[in-house]
Amino acid sequence: MTDNAIEISGLKKTYAATGRSPAKEALKGIDLNIPRGSIFGLLGPNGAGKSTLINILAGLVVKTEGSVKIWGFDQDSNPRQSRASIGIMPQEPHLDPFFTPAGSLDVQAGLYGVPKSQRRTAEILDLIGLTDKADAYARSLSGGMRRRLLLGKALVHSPQILVLDEPTAGVDIELRNMLWQNVRRLNDEGMTIILTTHYLEEAEEMCDDIAIINHGEVIVRDSTANLLGQLDSKTLVITPDGAHDIPALPETITGQRLENGALAFTYQSTQTPAEDVLNIVRNAGITIKDVKTQQADLEDVFLSLTSSG
Repeated sequence: MTDNAIEISGLKKTYAATGRSPAKEALKGIDLNIPRGSIFGLLGPNGAGKSTLINILAGLVVKTEGSVKIWGFDQDSNPRQSRASIGIMPQEPHLDPFFTPAGSLDVQAGLYGVPKSQRRTAEILDLIGLTDKADAYARSLSGGMRRRLLLGKALVHSPQILVLDEPTAGVDIELRNMLWQNVRRLNDEGMTIILTTHYLEEAEEMCDDIAIINHGEVIVRDSTANLLGQLDSKTLVITPDGAHDIPALPETITGQRLENGALAFTYQSTQTPAEDVLNIVRNAGITIKDVKTQQADLEDVFLSLTSSG
């Protein structure tokens, strides 16, 4: 066994032409290793290929070329073992409206061949906060409760890897906090988590490593800390004592007067010390009332890597 939960090599997927739609190359040779025990972010704009990749991992889409190993099991030679090693929480809540949460979990466990004596229905209902709704029909559940049930269904066979596809899209803050508490608990117990999200602050806070996919290719894969370090841009926001315009600045610093009267100075921290900016302000006769710094976040890195410009 390797130290990787998932190993992807040369993965390609081309959808055949249909009607007026030409053939589409969704994945163009993905190479990606995801470490065991990590929380791994899989990011990219709409149409980048994330859903195709996840559906291939889930066994719902047949790849065109390449190899996929899940928990050491090759998807081609050991399809049952590879699928048993991974649980998928899909983005869309597809549930049978006539099943109760308890019934849904039991049926899902049965589909994975989990014996009745080994099913963890009550434990999972408690984890996702649906114990009091165990016998209610799924059609009576709120949208947030249905999301919780999707998480529960992904856990019935005790997978080593859990994939969360946009898990917090459109949910309230309470559900989002509950979900992340559960994710951290599962990760602490050794489960590998793969997360796709449009909320980049979530990825920045939760993920150990991140891969960004664009146009069917991995354009960057690194630790979250290293990605944030790629942009060393900082902004010093100074609140002056009184109204002041931006003083004369060198080419290495740009300035902007904000609507609230504050002065914002942007510079590269590896080239310009913050003290240089403060000295320019003081030498211009500006008394500093307050000062704060702003650093680049994951959204800045994401946009810099995926923008067509």
